[in-house]
Amino acid sequence: MQLPRRNQYYSVVTCFTLAIVLRSYCNNPISSSISCEAYVHPNTAALMHARSTSFSKNRNTHPQNQFQKAATATTGRINYLKTDQLQNRKSREWFYQVVKSTTSDVIMDITEEEKNTSTSTSSEVAALLPSPPSVSFSHVHLYVDALESVENYKDLEGKINQFHDNNKKDATVLFGPQNDGDFVTQNRDVVKQLICGLNFRVTGRSDDWSSEKEGTDSVLVTTVDPKGVQIVVTAKSSKSPGLDKSSSVRYTHFSAQALDRFYASHADRQGVAVLAFEVSERGGVDALYERYAKLHPKLLLDEQVQVYDDAKVLEVYAYYRGEKILSERDDGTLLRFVETLVPSAPINALPGLVSVDASFSSNAQAAYCDHWVSNVVSRTGFIDTLEDVLGFTPKVDFNAGVVAAGEAQIESTVTGNSSPFLTNLKDAALKDQSQVYLPINNALSPVGHVHGFIEEIGQGIQHIASRVDDLITFVQNANDNRKLTGEGFTFLGIPRSYYGILTVEQISYDIADGKKSTSPTISKGCAEAVISACESSGITDAEGAVDLGLTAIDVSSKLNALMANSPSNDCQEEYEQQKDIILQRILLSRYFNLYKLLRDNLTEESYLGIVRNCILVDVQGGDLLFQIFTSNILQRVPGEESPFFEYIQRVCSTSSLGDSCEAVLKPGCGGFGIRNFLTLFLSIEVSKAMREVIRAKKDGDTAAQEMAQKMVDLFTDQLNEANPILTDISDAMTAEGNAREQLTLAIEKCDESLVAKLQEEIDSAVTSKIAGNEKLMSCSSKYMCLMRDLRERRH
Repeated sequence: MQLPRRNQYYSVVTCFTLAIVLRSYCNNPISSSISCEAYVHPNTAALMHARSTSFSKNRNTHPQNQFQKAATATTGRINYLKTDQLQNRKSREWFYQVVKSTTSDVIMDITEEEKNTSTSTSSEVAALLPSPPSVSFSHVHLYVDALESVENYKDLEGKINQFHDNNKKDATVLFGPQNDGDFVTQNRDVVKQLICGLNFRVTGRSDDWSSEKEGTDSVLVTTVDPKGVQIVVTAKSSKSPGLDKSSSVRYTHFSAQALDRFYASHADRQGVAVLAFEVSERGGVDALYERYAKLHPKLLLDEQVQVYDDAKVLEVYAYYRGEKILSERDDGTLLRFVETLVPSAPINALPGLVSVDASFSSNAQAAYCDHWVSNVVSRTGFIDTLEDVLGFTPKVDFNAGVVAAGEAQIESTVTGNSSPFLTNLKDAALKDQSQVYLPINNALSPVGHVHGFIEEIGQGIQHIASRVDDLITFVQNANDNRKLTGEGFTFLGIPRSYYGILTVEQISYDIADGKKSTSPTISKGCAEAVISACESSGITDAEGAVDLGLTAIDVSSKLNALMANSPSNDCQEEYEQQKDIILQRILLSRYFNLYKLLRDNLTEESYLGIVRNCILVDVQGGDLLFQIFTSNILQRVPGEESPFFEYIQRVCSTSSLGDSCEAVLKPGCGGFGIRNFLTLFLSIEVSKAMREVIRAKKDGDTAAQEMAQKMVDLFTDQLNEANPILTDISDAMTAEGNAREQLTLAIEKCDESLVAKLQEEIDSAVTSKIAGNEKLMSCSSKYMCLMRDLRERRH
């Protein structure tokens, strides 16, 4: 293979040294039975072959042709040595040490084939190492601009508890008068937001050493279950650190240098700096260090594992700047692995934290880690790295046809471990954090949120997702708390069309079992008159969304008054005969799209709670997924890219919403919301366009306001058009998954007829899925062109 000229820059010294290494390794007594191969560029191979001749003299321990085979290999860059047999660990350690010391910076650029060679390389080397230890979610670590004192946070917690204990009375006395319309999300203390908005509490703080010697303050914030979500928040201390150059850093994870490094690599922004995992196996952290040292040494933060009285801690850089191994490390986000050495130690996320007493209000819900999402340059590179060191494998792929909003396109893959945890108890499934999921996004276009995030602040954590038992109540409490206390979170706005709006068709046709009747039961003329009356009386807005504050009596009273004065006698008569059905269909329109999916499995109260609080709903088979996303956190200026939180509820089909269920619950039941993924992506773009509408209106820029509104309309139209297509794709994926599970059992039972039947079902589902993807890509292409045309007209 002849590489492009730009890739033919090699270090003669490195090639010469590698020749020595190869020769000496293959002649080393501890490796006498090992078959060696070097994968090199032809030019380098020729050089190595020439050099090898001079080193082969007086070498009779190992045949010369062993090295010549290596030196004449022509399958790519020098990126690994392939070993057929490694006799012992000592041999293996020596082997990787010499390779590590001689193969760095051999090539300044790479080709696609070389990337593929690198991927296969690390996989083969990984197979020679001890198996990676099991990991589970531990905590996330935020680096922020400032923290208040623990005493201030405890005072706020006391007020919140008093507020809830008095049934939300005396809010004005405790928090002062509030106007929710004045609430802004920027420049807020995330600890206060968690305390007031979501009933988290400060349950730990850094010890005096960190504050007095290392110049930082930290708090641990958790929900009512301290084993669930743990959020460590660190800021530089207002005190002058007493650490001098002769002093050693006791806790590297709380050092001021750690904050400086992250800020410098993250456009001087606050953010989620560390994703931390618990390693339960004794010696597991050491095993992970070995895997990183052999497979990804560039990503090691420290030269050794940090050992404390109660835990071992390993920190590594999460990402490469580009392709894995071949590019340099990204100095921003870290992965942290914590192995507890004292089983009876108190539940604290990190060495250096001390416990703080906390009292929770009666309505506090526990939250548990579900998935953590990254925006990266090389999605496949991060996937491969996680597979190399942790054994993670891809679980779900969202391709460009699925995740597109206007001109913005991304790809996303959910990778993770395969936890052996199984249960038939709903509560146990909620609390289990051994199943780790890490969705990974990369941008495919130079516009959109993911591209903007990476361009503006670099690779990093887009959002942190946690699950709760009752999301509707959880979010309702958060919204109530914010309005009454003036602190907490707002949530990403979702267009009402996602849930349902009133149309002539919905009034005209009956719906049973989620399907529309074949013929109308209300005439089109009467339906149009009802639509007009609803809009003129304020029952609906101009888009057809029914006012959620109106009761059935309110709607009936307003509509009766207007329809009684209808100019059409025929319409008046039809309305009087059908007004109960018409009223029912008007009220159903508030959540019509959801009802088509879920029908009578939810109460009207639950449906309205979902719509009122902008909760997303997805269905996969019989499983449900409820999702909601906060507005940006840790944001100083409106419009800046920054992370956010996600909260979800998984309702498994085998669970009857009671304490137990009939069958084993699947980890991650309900999937990752193929419909909601696109809705999130579109909603982020809608929110950005809406901010532009508000800004332009404030500035009196009519042209800019009209343009931004057209963008909002296009994104909303794309959401409405894509929604039924996504439903079809989701249904096909569910059918395929169910059939494949049954197929495995049928094969085990040697039931040939059932195998044939299930294979037909799989083929049919795959065909439907492919057809759905093609429709979705067509839809995406349509709105990409429309948005591009709109942008070009603007310029």
